[in-house]
Amino acid sequence: MKKKKPNIKTIIRKIVREEVAMAIKEVITELKQPIESQPQPKKIVEKKSFTSNSVLNDVLNETAQDDSWKTLGGGEFTSDRMNELVGGQYGDMMNNQSPTISVDGQTPDFLKKDYREVLKKSEEKSKIKHGG
Repeated sequence: MKKKKPNIKTIIRKIVREEVAMAIKEVITELKQPIESQPQPKKIVEKKSFTSNSVLNDVLNETAQDDSWKTLGGGEFTSDRMNELVGGQYGDMMNNQSPTISVDGQTPDFLKKDYREVLKKSEEKSKIKHGG
C-alpha cells in the first residue's frame, strides 16, 4: 500500500488547528486570572492649609487624598507593628549592646574616653552648690 503525500490543504488545516488550540489556551489562562479592580474615582476633598508654602501645600493635599501611603511596606502600620519600625534602631539596646557611631569607619576619640572621673567631680560640685 502506498502512503499518500499530505496535500497542502491538510497541512494548513493541521497548522491552523494547532495555532487555534494555543490561542484558546492563552485566552482561558487570562480568564482564570483575577480581574484587576478598576481605579476608584478620587474623592473630592476640601484642600487644607498645612503651611504657607503653596507648592508644599499642594503636595501634602495630594498625599492626604491618595491614601496609598497608609499601606506602604505591605500593610497598614499600626501600634501592633511598631517593632518593625523601631526594631532596627533600638534592637541593639535591647540586646545590651551599645550602638556604634563611626566617622569614616573609625570610632571618634571622645567615645573612647572614660568619663567616670568627670562625672564624679560634677556630682561633687552639684552637691556643694545645692547644699547636699
